[in-house]
Amino acid sequence: MPFTPKAAIKEVQEISLLTVKAFAGAFKRPYYVRDILLQMDSIGVGSLSVIILTGFFTGAVLTLQSSKTLSTFGAKGLTGSLVAVSLVRELGPVLASLMLAGRVGSGIASELGSMVVTEQINAMRALGTDPVKKLVVPRILASVAMGPVLTIVADGFGIVGGLALAVFVLHLSPYLYLSSAWQRLTSTDILGGLLKPLVFGAIVAIVGCHCGLRTHGGTQGVGRSTTQAVVAASILILVFDLLLTDIILAYTQ
Repeated sequence: MPFTPKAAIKEVQEISLLTVKAFAGAFKRPYYVRDILLQMDSIGVGSLSVIILTGFFTGAVLTLQSSKTLSTFGAKGLTGSLVAVSLVRELGPVLASLMLAGRVGSGIASELGSMVVTEQINAMRALGTDPVKKLVVPRILASVAMGPVLTIVADGFGIVGGLALAVFVLHLSPYLYLSSAWQRLTSTDILGGLLKPLVFGAIVAIVGCHCGLRTHGGTQGVGRSTTQAVVAASILILVFDLLLTDIILAYTQ
């Protein structure tokens, strides 16, 4: 479908309606606790390896880059604080969420898209089961719950990766690195860094479910939906990151 203002308005309308239905359904029985726990395991535990690697190497690269810049000002000892603040405030939530968009968002879209093209969604409706309640709500709740957890993992391994590079390559004192990182972090940084993945996790799940449920055109349609879910979720994460950062800075100054 070509991009037009009418198509864009229709997309916003449909995804807004799905969001309202999903969050309204979260407070109504049945709660499908087992499905929520299974999705938390799939999203959280299944994403640990990619999150750990992303956080570790991001922290290492950030340490290498920032130390070169800070050394020109004679402030190489502040490398730990710069890395920690950058990870907790910005890079940790954004990169972890982008990894979720690539892994979880695509998986949700392909799974639901396959159910649509094989008429499983229509069969659920025929049996009296609400697909939004059964399929969408558990994925959104699990993604929202695991987003902050995976962000904490990414932040922690990012700081560890930076520490490893600082000690073995830059020959900085580990105590200096860690104390500098701890002293510069504030409660506002931590709360802001945990608020963002709540929103980003919801975006990944909602966009993935929306793209999956509107799939048409057989197996080729599933591929299109998967691609659209990853691209749309990644763009929305970056857009909402800007908005949330502006709000957080406005209310903390």
